[in-house]
Amino acid sequence: MVIRTGLAAVSAALLAMNRQLEVRDVLQTIVRSARELVDAEYAALGVPDDRGGFAQFVVDGVSDAQWKAIGPLPRQHGILAAMLHDAAPQRLDDVRRDPRFEGWPDAHPELSDFLGMPVADGDEVLGALFLANKRCPGPRPGCAFTQEDEDLLRLLAEHAALALTNARLHERAREVTIAGERTRIAHELHDAVSQKLFSLRLTAQAATALVTRDPERARDELRQITRLAADAADELRAAVVELRPAALEEDGLVATLRTQVRVLDRAHAAAVTFEAHDVRALPAAQEEAVLRVAQEALHNALRHSGAARVTVALSREDGGALLRVADDGRGFDPSAVRRAGRHLGLVSMRDRAASVGGRLDVRSAPGKGTEIEMEVPGG
Repeated sequence: MVIRTGLAAVSAALLAMNRQLEVRDVLQTIVRSARELVDAEYAALGVPDDRGGFAQFVVDGVSDAQWKAIGPLPRQHGILAAMLHDAAPQRLDDVRRDPRFEGWPDAHPELSDFLGMPVADGDEVLGALFLANKRCPGPRPGCAFTQEDEDLLRLLAEHAALALTNARLHERAREVTIAGERTRIAHELHDAVSQKLFSLRLTAQAATALVTRDPERARDELRQITRLAADAADELRAAVVELRPAALEEDGLVATLRTQVRVLDRAHAAAVTFEAHDVRALPAAQEEAVLRVAQEALHNALRHSGAARVTVALSREDGGALLRVADDGRGFDPSAVRRAGRHLGLVSMRDRAASVGGRLDVRSAPGKGTEIEMEVPGG
């Protein structure tokens, strides 16, 4: 019965770990789960760096005030180093009597019985779990970690390595995505803003040359400078908004869209509004596709349509979602745009919709504004 209860606790711990995607959250969940699993007073997990210290060190059972009083992160020494270098479990009745023990800071809690377990992915030691002071009835001298505790902790550590590796891969993938977005924006800045600034400089030079010789033409050039500066400012504002990473995982699609619309409304002369009706969470790929299509449609409306008003609406549709981005701008002939080879991002939007099993409709005509509609099925 005890083993069955322990395995149930391990199962619950594994579910908790695999729900986390951030490395720090995974580490904290591992430490808390390990402490509860073997009923220890204190628990810690150290992730080594390559300089003899710890890149991260997470504790459970120690208050914030205690942790602050203890001081800097420990170095890799004594039993901590043995755990990382030998990748072997350590179970001690009293850590203070071990010949490798080198003491601890004055504010450090007093530890006695000790159980350590490496967290390894193959031959790579990702970190080490440290448990101390088994909580059990009776006097403390008679209390110690058991072989069953060690077996359960080993099982937890094996799966903790998988959860930690997955979290690291997730963070790296997100970093690559962000880097790709920044590279794309950098190209846009080079292609759009830098060209406008170059034109701005040439126009300013022309105005300077005409000031005394032809004041009227100089005034025309200065008015052109004002227009070019405004265009460049719009480009920069759009880039700044794009640089803000969409926190879909933390905030969800509705909150992320609402925030971006609020920023765009402040940054542009057009009134930009957002409304959502009975929208439920979608699979991650669908939420990202909806967000990117909304961003592209907003970008087109604010940069090209001359609209006074742009509306974004998101609603529930047959278990999925329906996005509408509409403006009251000058509109265009979609077929003429295709023939001219200028797609205004329409191909990209259609590809994004198709990639998640959705559809995209574009309704527009000269002088009639534009409406982009994207529907994605339920997950």
